[in-house]
Amino acid sequence: MTTPAFLKDAKELLTEQGFTTGNTWYHGTSSALVESINELGLKRSGDTDLNEAAKNTMATIGNNNYAETTEPVFLSQSKELAYYWAQQTVRNRGVRIEGDQQPVVFTVELPEALNAKVKPDVGAASLLLLQEGENYMAFLAGIYQENGFDLPEIDLMKADRMEYLNKLGMAYFDADIDASNLKLITE
Repeated sequence: MTTPAFLKDAKELLTEQGFTTGNTWYHGTSSALVESINELGLKRSGDTDLNEAAKNTMATIGNNNYAETTEPVFLSQSKELAYYWAQQTVRNRGVRIEGDQQPVVFTVELPEALNAKVKPDVGAASLLLLQEGENYMAFLAGIYQENGFDLPEIDLMKADRMEYLNKLGMAYFDADIDASNLKLITE
């Protein structure tokens, strides 16, 4: 699935050093969650339907010790990268939850004090070693090439924390984000 034109922002954000960062962040998710997010904001580990489906699946196969983990809210400084993760959310939800779902992206505007708490997602190193991460790196390489840059070299195990943010566009906020700080992008 190609990124809609109104979400293509890498041309403005991408430099030789990677993606520039400001006070605006983006979060990609499923359209099925929009109503809840508009009402309750972005919650850490907030997809209760998907979490419940996973818990039920584990119980079905005899694992009654399944424990949910509390994940932070994942962010990117690029609408284009957030859209990629929105597509993954729709795909992951579609495996367990029926219904029409589309990828959507929210703008996240945080006050300065909270914005300072957005961190590079170095935990993504483990993800990037899996097939899902390889797919993301291929997508990212396409964006870099489309904008006249080579995908920067990054040693996932030795990379500086900021490389995860600047080169890969991966960040997180380890708290819930109030709905007043969010706006659904609709073109």
